[in-house]
Amino acid sequence: MSWFRITLHRSAIGLPERTRGVLAALGLRRRSQTVFHPVSQDFAGMIMKVKELVRVQEVDAPKTDAEVKAERQFAPGFWVEKRGKEVMARRGEEDGI
Repeated sequence: MSWFRITLHRSAIGLPERTRGVLAALGLRRRSQTVFHPVSQDFAGMIMKVKELVRVQEVDAPKTDAEVKAERQFAPGFWVEKRGKEVMARRGEEDGI
């Protein structure tokens, strides 16, 4: 059985009540929230009503909330290097400053 993976990509602020009602029926309340629904005409119709606001993928099986959260985590061993004074000093030497 196939499932729709639906992620709210854009906010519904300022949109008509009817559009916000469709998002509520899909179970979407916050941006970047992901829900899974079985592939059916009912859900396909609701997705078409809010197609500009959501991202949709067809997947084989739904994932748990913990699995979705784990996908968004950085890989182990990832780090962000901060630009230090020595990097800026080396740049100044290269540029002849």
